[in-house]
Amino acid sequence: MSMYISLVSFTQEGYRNLKDTRKRANSFAKNAKKRGITIKETYWTAGRFDIIHVFEAPDDEAAASLAFALGSMGNVRTETLRAFNGEEMEKVLGEAYELHVDRGTLT
Repeated sequence: MSMYISLVSFTQEGYRNLKDTRKRANSFAKNAKKRGITIKETYWTAGRFDIIHVFEAPDDEAAASLAFALGSMGNVRTETLRAFNGEEMEKVLGEAYELHVDRGTLT
């Protein structure tokens, strides 16, 4: 499972329905679970974004479909980021270093 972070901003519709935000978040988590996605944490924040969802999904396609489904409801806009843990980052860095050393041989 891969980890993702969704940065969520309310639309005007979302602000009109603000009182239901926790209910919508709970429903969102239940629907995600049915699709093999686990919402690890949900935070309501003060600042540029209104909500942050931290979740695990089996692949990028599942994460993207979750973000599209959430945005299509009209209450929020999302920006979803793939997050790497330390072990995954070591692998990414190792491959980046190999590409740098072997520059020009990317075939």
